[in-house]
Amino acid sequence: MHSITFPDGTRVPAIGQGTWHMGENRSERAREVAALRLGLELGLTLIDTAEMYAEGGAEEVVGQAIAGLREQVFLVSKVYPWNASRTGTALACERSLKRLGTDHIDLYLLHWRGEHPLEETVEAFERLREQGKIARWGVSNLDLDDLHELPAGCAANQVLYNPEARGIEFDLLPFQQQQGMPMMAYCPVGQGGKLLRNAALQEVASRHQASPAQVALAWALRQDGVLVIPKAVDPLHLKQNADAHGLRLSADDLALIDHGFPPPRRKRPLQMV
Repeated sequence: MHSITFPDGTRVPAIGQGTWHMGENRSERAREVAALRLGLELGLTLIDTAEMYAEGGAEEVVGQAIAGLREQVFLVSKVYPWNASRTGTALACERSLKRLGTDHIDLYLLHWRGEHPLEETVEAFERLREQGKIARWGVSNLDLDDLHELPAGCAANQVLYNPEARGIEFDLLPFQQQQGMPMMAYCPVGQGGKLLRNAALQEVASRHQASPAQVALAWALRQDGVLVIPKAVDPLHLKQNADAHGLRLSADDLALIDHGFPPPRRKRPLQMV
């Protein structure tokens, strides 16, 4: 699997594991833990979570899944914007560390911009980094103007990116590529299955004897500096996600997808879910 390099030289697999909606039902806990562990075996060693997901429940699932395997995992979590003050960030991080069962988070993100000044949140992030509680910090759901306000040191930006939501290609993604700042694509296969039922994706999938989800992942991974974090619990879907790294889309494939989902020709508001 090809990898993505963070500004400090750390390399991670370009396909990771998302955990949104995990931890919401305790009856699913064992299945979710098993899925994350299978993903690790398949090389999907970046796991993305957040204090928002099931109000900490997803972090607890991740904590169970990585118990005894922490050294294999690049762990990402996020702080709520209303917790992202100087003191609130530190307290939120401590709660996340406890739920995750670890002494450090590899990448800690501001989940989206809120009432607290970015400068204040970054100050808190830097203090946590100096204490060894996080290795690096970044942001999520921030657009180009927001990134221009950040001081040096932002390791990544996590945003919505898939064929249905490609406005970032106009200016945000090129800026991050120029800066060497990885783009983490959440919901890379869309939500609710609508994207995967699209005729263009299904046609390309048929050409490659692949699934539409694999096509969507390969489509995002065609961009330099982009890593994807699909969430999967079904073992078949996990294996398909891991195998997507080997799928190479042709110019004809990309043209067909462009016809169904035209690339942006102007600045668009940043999409979020």
